[in-house]
Amino acid sequence: MNSPLIQLLVLAGIAVFLILRLKSVLGTREGFEKPPIPRQDAPSSSRRDFEVIEGGPDHDIIDHVDAGSDAADALARMKRVEPSFGVSDFLGGARGAYEMILMGFERGELSEIKPFLADDVYETFAEVVESREEQGLTIEAEFVGVREMSLVDATFDETTSTAEITVKYIGELTSAVRDSSGEIIEGSPTQVKRQKDVWTYARRMGADDPNWQLVATGE
Repeated sequence: MNSPLIQLLVLAGIAVFLILRLKSVLGTREGFEKPPIPRQDAPSSSRRDFEVIEGGPDHDIIDHVDAGSDAADALARMKRVEPSFGVSDFLGGARGAYEMILMGFERGELSEIKPFLADDVYETFAEVVESREEQGLTIEAEFVGVREMSLVDATFDETTSTAEITVKYIGELTSAVRDSSGEIIEGSPTQVKRQKDVWTYARRMGADDPNWQLVATGE
């Protein structure tokens, strides 16, 4: 065997020995060696994103009620039952419902708003409208707008999945009451007045029917 071939075999054997030796040292982390300590002052971006998404405050709730309040807890439980529910979306619908229901009542056009009224509320409205008709009174009303609106309370019954949300309105409208001869006996068709209402809406969360019903009125 010639000399260059012997030298090549010797070098190859040394290389294999060094590779096995390095693997035995660097390829294990056992014994008393401590694992590296992650830096607490610089969390990874993925961890920060998780905390914001999973553990951060729900502004769709706390923008309307105090954080940690009973109302906030009730709204959060509504969302767990029906994830598509949004408080801001509800209030947008409640703003439109206020005009529709208020004007339907003022004008005595209850058939259009009946699906949005609880039975006892509808009966109360119907009695007032009937009384006006018996006296020959008519109301001339125009809705101007909602000046103020706020969510004042919310409750959720988990046994029935029934949610109730109470909203305070300050609306602006013109309203004039005319007698059977057409004479104005109250109000004005041109003077804008403010009206305060506190209405409570209810709905069973998770139900196919998306409509809320007016279940209570007050001031």
